[in-house]
Amino acid sequence: MLAALSAPLNAPAETALDQALGPLLAAPGLGPRPAAAVYDTATGKQLYGQRADTPMTPASTVKIATAVAALSALGPGHRIPTTVVAPATGTALTLVGGGDPTLGEDGLRALADATVRALRTRGATTASLTYDLSRYSGPELHPIGPNENLAPVVALMTDEGRTDHSDSGPAPRSGDPAGDTARTFASLLRERGITVSAPRPGKAPQGAAELARTLSAPLSDLVERMLTNSDNDLAEALARQTAIAARRPADFDGAARAVADRLAALGLPQAAAARFADGSGLDRADRLSAGLLTLLLARAADPAHPELRPVLTGLPVAGFTGTLRGRYGAASSGTGLVRAKTGTLSGVNALAGTVVDADGHLLTFAFLASDTPGPDAAQRALDGLAERLARCGCSAGPAAAAR
Repeated sequence: MLAALSAPLNAPAETALDQALGPLLAAPGLGPRPAAAVYDTATGKQLYGQRADTPMTPASTVKIATAVAALSALGPGHRIPTTVVAPATGTALTLVGGGDPTLGEDGLRALADATVRALRTRGATTASLTYDLSRYSGPELHPIGPNENLAPVVALMTDEGRTDHSDSGPAPRSGDPAGDTARTFASLLRERGITVSAPRPGKAPQGAAELARTLSAPLSDLVERMLTNSDNDLAEALARQTAIAARRPADFDGAARAVADRLAALGLPQAAAARFADGSGLDRADRLSAGLLTLLLARAADPAHPELRPVLTGLPVAGFTGTLRGRYGAASSGTGLVRAKTGTLSGVNALAGTVVDADGHLLTFAFLASDTPGPDAAQRALDGLAERLARCGCSAGPAAAAR
């Protein structure tokens, strides 16, 4: 893919792409008004557009915008901390959530080990425990309500609040992931010889000193995981991290404004027409155009923006990884070549990603459809469009497009 960033000769022609893609966009599975855009990263030009500037419900392809905003605001090396603090003297512990939904049992154990070492240096074997969720504000529940696709959005949780030990996809969720995490942490302290009270919610006292911390994986890894698995918990967390970096409230509204501001700061001309209601795409009030999605992906491919490269490396690979693992087949021309973020809500289907065409051009594409009759027909039609780009030698007009 990186080799295709240099400009091969004979960029795809818009007329050829129209002949190649136009009939496929008319598929009934895509509903009455699908939108499409194709962009050549080598030439910096939009090669094809059908309603490309029309803001539409993007479903989970909005995570591309969330990823670009977070990486732009924080950098790929940023890590989200979870800490334990206490006054300079005494043993009143506060477990402070930083907003890492991927905090796991190993991280919590390491945090407990470090906390116990710090307590022992104070000669303490007893402690009280509160847990601080003030890093985030606003409603904890997404507007869709309790859902197996998303835990309550709080600044402290373990394993995304999943109760079935899964690491991706829908799952039963805890109704109180912060309280569960604090109670588990208290149990770990007790196992290590510390007598600790039942944890209660609270706020870290002013001037409290840090006793221990654990860090998330780098933001580059979190972005890749979010995109590959279409991880809604991570998407909402990264949108809030973007809000915190912008000194905005870390709630749904503040996160939406922060993402929009970051895209505007990147100079993307279609960002002004976008609307963000959440970071995950579960909210039908989100609006992005196909043209903006292709520009976001192209910006991630731009050598001048290496900090955005995880947006490309995190895209699912057709037939192999993440949400595209079960799509395309061994005989498909797109298998292994199409890398794309999927988007699915009832009546809404989308696909946005990259492909290297038969002439060696790295193309970014986005196909958005609403009022679709069903997910199966829509997904087949979307996959067919991406496959067509993969085998398209569209630089020499209709004859090449027929290859």
